[in-house]
Amino acid sequence: MLIKLYTCVLVVIAALGVSVIPAPGASVVADQAAQEGLRNPIEPHPIADEAIARLKSPYCPGLMLEVCTSYQGALLRDSLQTMAREGGSVNDLVDWVLSRHGEEYLAYPRTSGRGLVAWLVPPGALLLGVGVVIVALRYMRDPTRDGAEPERELSAEEEVTLREALREMDAAEEPIF
Repeated sequence: MLIKLYTCVLVVIAALGVSVIPAPGASVVADQAAQEGLRNPIEPHPIADEAIARLKSPYCPGLMLEVCTSYQGALLRDSLQTMAREGGSVNDLVDWVLSRHGEEYLAYPRTSGRGLVAWLVPPGALLLGVGVVIVALRYMRDPTRDGAEPERELSAEEEVTLREALREMDAAEEPIF
């Protein structure tokens, strides 16, 4: 009975050993494929790159997805590259990320709907501000705005009085040195 047990164990070990030994030339083919992959890395897909450039990273707060250094950010970029190679469009890829992570990860607002307001309000406010400044400058420049009299020529008598007052003021000042 003990001999039968040893025989069974040896048969099982032999079977496992044979299944682990690769076929001749199999390791050479695997090594060549691995070296080929290192020599010719997969080129980034331009559609995926464009989609990645339109997104903020859900894993690196405050950073764009294209510069996120986290492992999850790299996985998300790889997923987008794979989806682009399978034929996804830029909008499909962006919508896929937004459906999973939320609208707040869109790098800039959409050009339709509520996003259009975000594109129109800042330039409108800038134009309104420039208009207010122009109106204010014109108002401040107008000499007759408070009912003040426009400037007039001085008479000869007023000019003599003004020159005398200026001479008295100059005489009253002491030289600094």
